[in-house]
Amino acid sequence: MLGLYLHIPFCASICNYCNFNRGLFNAEQKERYVVALEREIRLSGDGSPADTIFFGGGTPSLLSPAEIGRLINACRDSFDLSPDAEITLETNPETSSTAVMEGFRAAGINRVSFGVQSFREDELRRLGRLHSADRAREAVGEARRGGIANISLDLMMWLPQQTRADWQSNVEALIDVGPEHASLYLLELYPNAPLKEDMARAGWALAPDDDAAEMYLWSLERLDAAGYAQYEISNVSRPGKTSRHNLKYWQDGEWLGLGCGAHSTRRGVRWRNVSSTEDYISQLSAPRRTLALGLVAERREMAPREQLEDALFTGIRLTEGLDMQAIHARYGVDVWSQYGDALQPFVAAGLVRVEGARLCLSRDGMLVANEIMQVFV
Repeated sequence: MLGLYLHIPFCASICNYCNFNRGLFNAEQKERYVVALEREIRLSGDGSPADTIFFGGGTPSLLSPAEIGRLINACRDSFDLSPDAEITLETNPETSSTAVMEGFRAAGINRVSFGVQSFREDELRRLGRLHSADRAREAVGEARRGGIANISLDLMMWLPQQTRADWQSNVEALIDVGPEHASLYLLELYPNAPLKEDMARAGWALAPDDDAAEMYLWSLERLDAAGYAQYEISNVSRPGKTSRHNLKYWQDGEWLGLGCGAHSTRRGVRWRNVSSTEDYISQLSAPRRTLALGLVAERREMAPREQLEDALFTGIRLTEGLDMQAIHARYGVDVWSQYGDALQPFVAAGLVRVEGARLCLSRDGMLVANEIMQVFV
């Protein structure tokens, strides 16, 4: 089924490593943005079946429960939303309270994803985060008391000055908190990230690549032992608690992105809305007949080859691997006949496995996934 992504671009502060489409919170602008986003939802709705809604950002929890409920209701009115739909809200620990979580649960939220990033005070300060480690722990408890039974946490590894022992302490803290799902990301520094300047001034360094690899492999083994199962390169979950929305990105699914800068992929077409929050609001104030002329910043029909490559790139990220029979049925391509010779050295090295009709990365293979993916270009 279709996944619905709703982008909320507001943040209480701007993290020094972030390159997402976001800006500082403005209460008056937020009110106008919610009106515009609701209109886009209703104009885009065609009654198609959908089974996930994902509020991403930014910090979507800066919206009130009433505003979140208003947007969820617009989705229900405009799409055939399944009764058991997964409805996720990204949030930061500093915006949480039991009462707020109760409000979000009443509005329809049944899954919360906390941007914790670290349980170490020194690392949180370097990242410019507003919350403390204790606040992160408290926030998870508040979500549970507020009726949210499906919680995900984000952690970042390979941070400036982070040692293997530091990273291990973060993973142990995550296990102690006990979320149903966790995403473990390597820090990626975009070219003009303020954090790069902070690192240069302070003399902070990143751990060697070999240490980063050890951090990654150790954390997955530790999470295995704690009852989590890895299902994608950067994601683990308790049984039955995978992110149904994100699986659409990795399983060759379709999604509709709503809000400023949101991306969509549907029916062989990929498009992106205008990035500016004010431009987006302005476009959604236009008459319907002129709306499409300015709301979409970029649109292209994907060639069959591009669709195939996307399916290969994203599918091999999953621990279950690529279903080569499904690829053949959808795209008419025999994956092993076309790419087997180039993949064979990776198979011989134990980095890629062929298990029946599935092509999978080993954990060591996940460390060099980008190199392996180049085979499909």
